[in-house]
Amino acid sequence: MIVYYLSLALRSLRSTPILSALMVAAIAIGVGAAMTVLSLNYMMSRNALQHKDNVLLAVQLDSWDPNEAFDTANELPWQLTYRDTQALLRSDIPTHQVAMHRFGFTVELEDSQLRPFVASARVTSRDLFTLFDVPFLYGGTWDRVADSTSTQVVVLSKATNDKLFGGGNSVGKSITLNSEPFTVVGVIDHWNPAPKVYDLNNSPFADTESMFVPFSLHRKFEIYSWGNDRGWDSGPRPEGYEGYLQSESTWIQYWVELRNREEKQQYEAFLTAYIEGEKAQGRFQRPLKFALSKPSQWLLLNEVLRDDNRVLGWVSLAFLLVCVINAVALLLAKFLRKAPEAGVRRALGASRSALFIQHLIESAAIGIMGGAIGIVIALMGIRASRHLAMGGIDTVASMNWLMMLAAIGLALIASLLAGLYPAWRISQTNPATYLKTQ
Repeated sequence: MIVYYLSLALRSLRSTPILSALMVAAIAIGVGAAMTVLSLNYMMSRNALQHKDNVLLAVQLDSWDPNEAFDTANELPWQLTYRDTQALLRSDIPTHQVAMHRFGFTVELEDSQLRPFVASARVTSRDLFTLFDVPFLYGGTWDRVADSTSTQVVVLSKATNDKLFGGGNSVGKSITLNSEPFTVVGVIDHWNPAPKVYDLNNSPFADTESMFVPFSLHRKFEIYSWGNDRGWDSGPRPEGYEGYLQSESTWIQYWVELRNREEKQQYEAFLTAYIEGEKAQGRFQRPLKFALSKPSQWLLLNEVLRDDNRVLGWVSLAFLLVCVINAVALLLAKFLRKAPEAGVRRALGASRSALFIQHLIESAAIGIMGGAIGIVIALMGIRASRHLAMGGIDTVASMNWLMMLAAIGLALIASLLAGLYPAWRISQTNPATYLKTQ
């Protein structure tokens, strides 16, 4: 019966091409606009570390100015100071832990025609690659000794390795960073999570860094932060770079892996003891407070998906509702034109439910066609958004299969909702009226 009703629906659509095209267009435009915004919101807010959401935690400590709370939702600085980072790295409670921040180097390659260039870098401890599932193409990360002995080693991104070595295995080869030789120990494969959960403070949709070097190199190269850096005047401190390291400037992201409740409780006790010890020395003058946030919580806390994006999502759904209302009017006009035909069918024995289902299937057919066209409109909208954002959301401005299926589902639901009242009206046709007319 469904196949028969579907053939009737297609025949009906062909009999009124202009009206049918208007209905399909109404659904397609509404779905296209809605799915453009919803797809972007979905891709911007997705958690690339969902599989580690219960074990991976971002660390925040309240080392801020006692006279003024930090301007975040939980009143804690996003990042840690260098001296706090060094203390936390000495803990053996986390299974893995990483301290890191952005930096940059001037890159040269001896005996090469390649001109020197500036490349972004991530200064990090070795556990970054394990914690964030970074895939390796060649080699691997540096050994643990390099995390404490200022060893000049580097891990390259695939793009940088392609640029320097033509994509070949460069492990063991040397490059020059800021006029100093570094030995390549690994090359990572393509890795560009979006949003960049591990560092949401410095553009969550920016590309990942071109290279990675050990965290132990700070004093040797006097490495400052190339990212977000905020601090407060806590009083006298040493001059020069050492003063920067001992200051209350917060510029280092810190993540730990705690596999169970016991480890988390132990680590919370460790943080509490550390803060109390620092309080005794005159630091951490605010009430004792710290936070361990899962990746999903970290995304919300950092407002990766901002309120204006959410509002825009609701506006797009409201626009879809307007399109559905227009489709209702068009369907009602179309179905009422077929009232004589429906009256004859009722007189020949067709039930009201049969007429209702027949016309609802016609509405569904309109929805499927509108959804297919809506996907094309959404893809065009996403492409336009990518260009208008000038590269800011290149990594997320896309539409995956899940969102395409969602578009078809949304169009189907919208068309069925639009067809409910017109289908009900036509199913209530009184056959006697039209038999007398005939």
